Amino acid sequence: MSEIVTKEYCIVEKSEHVLTVRLNRPERLNALHSLAHLELAEVFDDYESDDNMWVAIITGEGRGFCAGNDLRYQAEGGVRHATPKGFAGVTSRWNMTKPIIAAVNGVAMGGGFEIALACDIIIASDQAKFALPEPKVGLAALAGGLQRLSRQIGSKRALGMILTGRHVSAAEGHELGFINEVVPHDELMERTMVWVNQILACSPLSLRASKDVVYRSLDTASLRESMEADYETVKQLVKSDDFIEGPKAFAEKRPPNWSGH
Repeated sequence: MSEIVTKEYCIVEKSEHVLTVRLNRPERLNALHSLAHLELAEVFDDYESDDNMWVAIITGEGRGFCAGNDLRYQAEGGVRHATPKGFAGVTSRWNMTKPIIAAVNGVAMGGGFEIALACDIIIASDQAKFALPEPKVGLAALAGGLQRLSRQIGSKRALGMILTGRHVSAAEGHELGFINEVVPHDELMERTMVWVNQILACSPLSLRASKDVVYRSLDTASLRESMEADYETVKQLVKSDDFIEGPKAFAEKRPPNWSGH
């Protein structure tokens, strides 16, 4: 049973344990302004707090994933509001432990690319294009693109994109290492659901603990310190019903019935 809500700047669907968020400003290739960021922040606040939602997908309506910051809105004198959760409500969301997949259906430029980089997995249409072109208009990719891209593919490869502002195809993005899989355009959501179903076969609390440890360990120079650190998500996992259900299902040779508790 699906629940679909059309908001002002996005379409939100909840189905089983999956949240799908479609950026919905196709007339501007889903370029976003601060009002859209605030709306999307509320959507992802709800995802974070909804125990029944285990994995999220973010994609775009129309030809684009997201063309970045809506410069036209800015030039037209649009009012800017503070957006503490960052671009699309995700790029400065530091405590999100639930997985998010970017299903990139077209251009992902500037802030649009930064949205994808802030997600845990990127599945890209073979028609997708990626860039951080901000220097071409006197700006910089300050919603995490400069930091995340260099961490994900190394400084030389990242600077090769950043200092030129050049467009990168999905195939090259896969080769560079920031894309998990490139798929035929018409199969994007179908193939994304293959990833989603693999994720749903895992314990949601195990996934949250695993994601938390991975990202926090990247912020810790010492391997020993990261391994001996105190992780609340790991404590929640060990105390959960799923911590018992997993080994029990394995011993009984049946699929586990995850509760997320």
